[in-house]
Formats: sequence, C-alpha cells, structure tokens
Amino acid sequence: KRGERYVYKKVITLPLGFVRSKVLLHFGAVDQRAVLFVNGKRGGEHEGGYLSFSFDITPYLSEGENLISVEVEDELDRELAWGKQRIDRGGMWYTPISGIWQAVWMESVPHDYIERLRITPGLYGVRIEVMGGARKKRLTLYTESGETEYGFEGSSVDIKVDSPHHWTPSDPYLYSFTLESGEDRVESYFALRCITVDKRGDRSFICLNGEPYFFHGLLDQGYYPDGIYTPPSPEGYEWDILTMKRLGFNMLRKHIKVEPELFYHYCDKHGMIVFQDMVNSGGYSYLADTVLPTLGMKRGISHKATDRRREHFEKSCRETAEQLYNHPSVCYYTVFNEGWGQYDADRIYRELKNEYPTFVWDATSGWFFENESDVQSEHVYFRRLKLKAKGERPLVLSEFGGYSLKIDRHSFNPHDNYGYKTFRGEKELTEGFSELYLSQVVGEIRRSGLCAAVLTQLSDVEDETNGLVTYDRRVIKVDEEAMKAIGEKLKEAFCEAVK
Repeated sequence: KRGERYVYKKVITLPLGFVRSKVLLHFGAVDQRAVLFVNGKRGGEHEGGYLSFSFDITPYLSEGENLISVEVEDELDRELAWGKQRIDRGGMWYTPISGIWQAVWMESVPHDYIERLRITPGLYGVRIEVMGGARKKRLTLYTESGETEYGFEGSSVDIKVDSPHHWTPSDPYLYSFTLESGEDRVESYFALRCITVDKRGDRSFICLNGEPYFFHGLLDQGYYPDGIYTPPSPEGYEWDILTMKRLGFNMLRKHIKVEPELFYHYCDKHGMIVFQDMVNSGGYSYLADTVLPTLGMKRGISHKATDRRREHFEKSCRETAEQLYNHPSVCYYTVFNEGWGQYDADRIYRELKNEYPTFVWDATSGWFFENESDVQSEHVYFRRLKLKAKGERPLVLSEFGGYSLKIDRHSFNPHDNYGYKTFRGEKELTEGFSELYLSQVVGEIRRSGLCAAVLTQLSDVEDETNGLVTYDRRVIKVDEEAMKAIGEKLKEAFCEAVK
C-alpha cells in the first residue's frame, strides 16, 4: 500500500576465514522496490519484484557483528511487473505479496571469480560462455563413459559429446561438469536438446530434438495457500511437477510469474518442459482485453506505454531470458498475454528473437495478433474447439478448459466460486476432460495440425476452482489412469497427423 514500508533486519557474524576478496549478497526476488543498508551505509537498490539481483557488500563490512537491513516499498506500481496481484482480490485476481519472497544468501568469492555461465545446447554438443574468472580455465565433464577434461583460455569453450544422450521429458538426462578458474570453482550441468520450428509437408510444428512433438500442458500460476507465491517447502515444487507428470502431462506454462531457480531445476531434473510467460505491466481493461475478444474482436487493439514502463518491461524481458537461459526445460516464451499491457508486439518480438534465437517466441498469446510471431497462439474457453491454422506458423492452443469442481473443506472461499464450466463430482469432471480431449483436441490435432495445448489449470487458486488439484494440494480431482490414457491418445493422434 502507498506509504507503507517493510524493514527486514538481521545481525550476522562472518565465520573466520569466510572473506576472500569479495562478499556478495544475493536476493532471489523482492517485491517491488528494495534498498539495502549494511551497517547503516547504503549498499544498493533494486526495482522490480520477480528477478534476482546481487550487491557487492565488501566495502561496508566490519569485523564482528554486521547489521544487514533491507527496506521495501510495494505500491503495486503498474508501471512495473505486477502479475495477478490485487488488493481487492477475487475471481481471477489474487492476494498480493510484498517484500522478500525468495531466498537470500551470502557468497565469498576471489577477485577473479566466475560471475556467470551461459550455456547454449545443441544435439551433439554445447557452447559454454564464462563471464569473469581468470584467463586460464579447466572444465571437467562427467559422462556415462567417464571424465573428460577441457583446458581453455578466454571466455568460451565448445564441447562435442560422443554418443550424445538427448534430453526429453521421458528421459531427462543431464550432463554434470565442474569449471575451475584461478581460485574459483563452480559445479553445473547441461542437457543436449534443441527446440526449432520446422515444416513437415504443408504444416509447421514445434520440434524437440529435430522431431515434431506434442506439448501436452497445463497453466501453472504458482500460488499456494500458506505462502501465496511460495510453497511451504521446496518439495512443494516437486510435488506439482511429479504429480502432473503422473497424470500424463509433459509441459507447464508458467503463467505471469517467474519462479525461484529451484523450480526450473526440478523441471530440468524430472523432465517437465516450461513455456515461460513474461510478467505483465500496465493496466488491464475488462472491456478491451476480455469482452471484445470474447465477442470476436481479436485484432487491432493495443495499449499505450509510458517511457518508464517500456524501459522496465523490455529490460525485464531480457533479464528473464538471461536468468533462465541455462535451464534446458525452458523452451518457449510468451511476451504478451491476452492483450494485457500490449504495445509494439512486432518490434519486441523481433528484438527478442534476434537476441535469443534458440527459443520459441509467442508474441501475443490469445488474441490481438499483429504480424510477427513464431506461433499462432489461440485461447478458447466458451465454445467448442474449432481452430483454423493461418499461414505457416505452428498452431498452439495456449489456454482452454477452465473446468470447475469445488471440493468441500478444500476450497479457499466457501462462498464464492470462479470457473468456466461447473461439474458436480470427480467422475463427472474426468468424463468432461475425456470428451474435451478425445473428441475436441484430438480432432484439432488431425484437422488443423495442433501441436500444443495448455489446459487451465494445474491447481485451484483462491476463488478459482478449475484446477486438477485443490489449492491445498490435498485432493487430486481426476482419475489418474484416465488422465494418463488421455495423454497417450493425444500422442498417438499427433504421430498419425505428422506422418
């Protein structure tokens, strides 16, 4: 709220021998504006609530006790990224969060330390770029056949892998390595995989490792009843990922939120592809962004953006792509969703595609398509699926469904309910999904070449009861075997359509 300030304080004593040349203080994310003080001295500031940042606090430290203080303001400034937070929550708007909501940690590094890695994978090898570190470097790669060392100088090394083991959701193989440079040493991993858009006959598809692939996915908003933006423990992320895999899904569309790195690590490890949204800024218009598109007006509308909003949004897009660059699970980005805050979509698409060509870029998910995008991205909620491929872009159903089942004693709001089609029990809901997928989605795969479908949604979120699991994650609302069988039928239909 306007005028409120949150102050976090912690007294620390550095362990003997901890300090080398520099001490870095890292923040996963702080919403929305943060100012750091160390022993009363201003150590840095950051604006924006979803991305990580760090400060070199070496000059401000003293022997013995040190007072670390972080002052935070969060007015839900709509010129900055703000997601689906709203003070007057309800329906599709959720309880806001403020302040430090991701991990904070301290690191001691040598003068020439490895600041960052940039890992670009392919099918037969990988390029690893190193920011920082000493001139001479040594990388040790661990494979199924043993260890291989690569000595190099400069900022990058290209590694060719014999008998490459490709990463897929069904076989998420990761190569681990260590990198040593001067006094510094880091451990990391990569996967061999590629995402491309290619033609097969007269249709275009999103291809995983050179082959058309059906992305059977869910909208994942990443909300939890006990932490709002975070689960009570890291295992909460794994539960969501592994449960959805068990139900037959291979992709999550991370919706208007950037998660802690741990979430993406679990997706890498367990084989869950991520379609990542950029976090919106700007105002939302119910008439322009929802009513008119629902009535069929899906082109020709955009919003104005101030210079400040443009600068912050476009900077955040690039920082998001850089922060998640090394995660093999992240394959696809959505820039604007349903026109919310949309402006200059063609220009922004071109710039991001030019800077990050190894990802698929969805410029306008849902509607208000301009001219340029890697995909044709459609949303359908209130009618039967009847899609029409326009041009040579892969056809993606980036939101659909919204089927609602409210479970007593496991719902956030006992009085209100929000969903698009209501069901009375778990058996009826499962049958509804069977009809939706096996009649409608399978039909679109065969007729239109549909190559990705994103069901709304993984879990209930506050008033919304259209999740496959309840908000508290205590009840899975659908029959697991039936959902898994649906996934197999989709795969079979897609393989037949691609032939």
